[in-house]
Amino acid sequence: MKIFILALALFSAQPLMAQDVPKTTLTPTEYQQITQKEKGVLVDVRTPEEFKNGHLKKAKNSDFRGGKFDKEYDSWDRSKTYYLYCASGNRSGEALRLMQEAGFANVYNLGAYKDLKASRLKTTKEMNIK
Repeated sequence: MKIFILALALFSAQPLMAQDVPKTTLTPTEYQQITQKEKGVLVDVRTPEEFKNGHLKKAKNSDFRGGKFDKEYDSWDRSKTYYLYCASGNRSGEALRLMQEAGFANVYNLGAYKDLKASRLKTTKEMNIK
């Protein structure tokens, strides 16, 4: 009888486990496609030095490691869509998690800058960041 009850519990919980989890990671191609319809704020969470050595055009820099991101993101408009990236995807993943916990609904991790650059997204190099 215990096995029957356990099996019934597992069977009835299966639809809950199969629910779709919102997609939060985008490939460069998906990013290009989605931004044709849904504009948003592009945020580079790398250090100012990394940003200075090249970044995506129209990206704003909000340094995750240096603490700038922690001071800024809570005051951002939660109704906007945000696209985050960093050097490897780790910092932008952590930034995404913090934003979701703070109530941001539309946040995406674009991953690594080198992959975005290799996909021929427009980049720029700033020389005079102080």
